Amino acid sequence: MRTRSGTAESGDGFKGKCSPDQSDRTTGGRRIKFPKFQKFFGGRSPPAENIATTDGRPSPREDEPPKVTRTFEQNLEDLHLSDASQLLIEREDDLFLAITEAEPLRGWEDEVNKLAANHKALEGPILQALSLSLSPQDISSEALTSAVKAVCQEEEQDQRWAQRSRTPPQWRPSGWRNRHDLALRVLVEERLDNPSTPPADQVRHSSIQADVCSMGRQLKEDLLTVVERVKGCYPPEMDICNFYAKLYHQTLSTRLRKIADFGLGDQDCTFLLRLVNEFYPEILQKPQITANINTKALGKLLPEDLLKPLEEQYLNKHQAELTKYIDRVLEGARQMWLNGEEPKNEDGCYVSPVAIDIIQFINGAVTSAETVLADQHKAQTITNHLKELLQRYKSFQEEVTRQNKANSAPIIKANLDCIEHFRDFLITKSQLFPGDVQERCLSVLNEMKQAAHAYLLTPVHIDLKPQYRKMGTSDWLKGLSFEKLQDRLKDKIQHLQGSGLHGHQGLMSQFHVEVTAEYVKRLLKGEVKLKDRQQQEKAYLTVKDNAEKLHSLFMQMGSQEVWLRDVLIRIAEVLKLQDLAAIQVHVALLGTDYPDLSEKHVTSLLKLKTNLTKANRRTVKETLMETVKEASVEGTRPFFCRVQVK
Repeated sequence: MRTRSGTAESGDGFKGKCSPDQSDRTTGGRRIKFPKFQKFFGGRSPPAENIATTDGRPSPREDEPPKVTRTFEQNLEDLHLSDASQLLIEREDDLFLAITEAEPLRGWEDEVNKLAANHKALEGPILQALSLSLSPQDISSEALTSAVKAVCQEEEQDQRWAQRSRTPPQWRPSGWRNRHDLALRVLVEERLDNPSTPPADQVRHSSIQADVCSMGRQLKEDLLTVVERVKGCYPPEMDICNFYAKLYHQTLSTRLRKIADFGLGDQDCTFLLRLVNEFYPEILQKPQITANINTKALGKLLPEDLLKPLEEQYLNKHQAELTKYIDRVLEGARQMWLNGEEPKNEDGCYVSPVAIDIIQFINGAVTSAETVLADQHKAQTITNHLKELLQRYKSFQEEVTRQNKANSAPIIKANLDCIEHFRDFLITKSQLFPGDVQERCLSVLNEMKQAAHAYLLTPVHIDLKPQYRKMGTSDWLKGLSFEKLQDRLKDKIQHLQGSGLHGHQGLMSQFHVEVTAEYVKRLLKGEVKLKDRQQQEKAYLTVKDNAEKLHSLFMQMGSQEVWLRDVLIRIAEVLKLQDLAAIQVHVALLGTDYPDLSEKHVTSLLKLKTNLTKANRRTVKETLMETVKEASVEGTRPFFCRVQVK
């Protein structure tokens, strides 16, 4: 008989494997003689709705002739293995339960020997059917179902004999469940050792990778065959899907252990880790498989003692690659500086590739490692030495500022944006770093940022000293000095342009803080004396106006420090107030918002109001000290610590 595809179908239930002339088979290393089968279930059949089947055979209908009893040989020939098994069990019970313990077997030897021979004859087809379980093209579902049912029947008969107080036949217990399990174990091992899937591309893969890929594909195909076809041939209580999954898991694990023990190159090491933590879990996560198999119970393909050295090899490699890459990037930036080159200028901003290149490398390395290792914390250890690598970046910046070449300022301006990129990366991608590494790296970046600000702003403050000195003087009170300071600030700010958006905002914010602190410092020096209410009102208006103008200027230039206007206005209000109690309250509130406001600061401020007595000043300071004791520094900004007073 031929199927629609044109392949020959034998009459024995094993498609394309046996023919009427082929009776020798090998199973489990033994050669088995099969009967010459004449019929097969897989041939052309009537429509399913018109036929009820039992063990692969049409059930009789009322209008059909009575069912003809089939012999053991006929059932065996047609692979009705469960029927063949049931006949032997019935004959066994008829024979052995009829013989008493005292009755000799004389006269029954032929029957017993024939029954033993029949049991032996049944073994081959059952084992053959089991060995073809995962080859749908070679055996029908009906034949496999019948073989499984025969195994179950034989196992049940073993249990019945175990409960009888009689001597069992020589073939009991048959141990068919164990033989079934062993047959499937051998089957799985053979399929993984000789996968039917084509080998992976040898050009792109090592021999180890090609072999493991083939095993993985075979495992995937076979598990899908189990859940989609084989499962229906077994009773639910045998839990065949989980049984097969466990066999494949154990067999593949054994193969991988041998490979891991061999000692692997970096590529094979990475591939093996990906198989264990990525590829294999992806197979198990397929909906058809998760619906039928308890994948969590399988555990890891490799034990921790074998995984650990592979993980260490992988992590050491990537840590070394990160160090090498950052050194190469920094050396490129250093050579550019030594050659007198300026960073690339885009839209008026100096741009350095240092941060973007390193960030992309770190992000790619740690993200990949998390997939390969299936463990975020282990992947993070790639960045364990990032602080030391950033220290090299810091050392490069220090060399640039120390030598102060013509191209140093442009490089520092470009660095400011790099620092902001690094800082944003460390905060927004915190999952890529161990907590202590993130904290130490942010500290290094903060030091670099402060040093860059100092390098760029210190010369500016030196140039502004003549204008600073006029603040808090009689000329300042007359409105003759602040306009000149403002004009100089505008000029200097233009020269500070050149960083990217975030770097420039940080620089302008720092400049805003330092100018405001210098302004307050000059005011508290006490060169101007405010003898009466009119002068104090004038000073209030002057400081308030200066605060608004400084705020407007620096906001336009990119500063984010809106709060500095509030500091100056609240100082101005102290100068305006005349009631001692009101001054006490105002200073106390100022101290609550800015806990670094000291007695010296308050003394210098109140001394500007010459109509306040020493006792008045002491009262205000005592109120401040009581308030500051109870005030929390959490959420407050430091400011007055920047204002040095005598």
